[in-house]
Amino acid sequence: MTDYSQFIAIDPDVRGGKPCIKGTRITVYDILEYMAGGMSESEILTDFPSLQTVHLRAALAFAAQRERRLAMGVAHEIAA
Repeated sequence: MTDYSQFIAIDPDVRGGKPCIKGTRITVYDILEYMAGGMSESEILTDFPSLQTVHLRAALAFAAQRERRLAMGVAHEIAA
């Protein structure tokens, strides 16, 4: 499995510290919104030539990992 964290950066000076694709100002949230809105992978890559397929996968993996951490935190709160 690829370590997608190598493609995501969190810098307080870029987009208010939101997770972005390294070397861009494109946030993980932006990519997820485009996908949720029905944009295909090829449409996103055409509109944002600085992105590659691996960046889209990194955004999805980052979001999944964050969701997993949130779910684990909620499970621990319920058990307490």
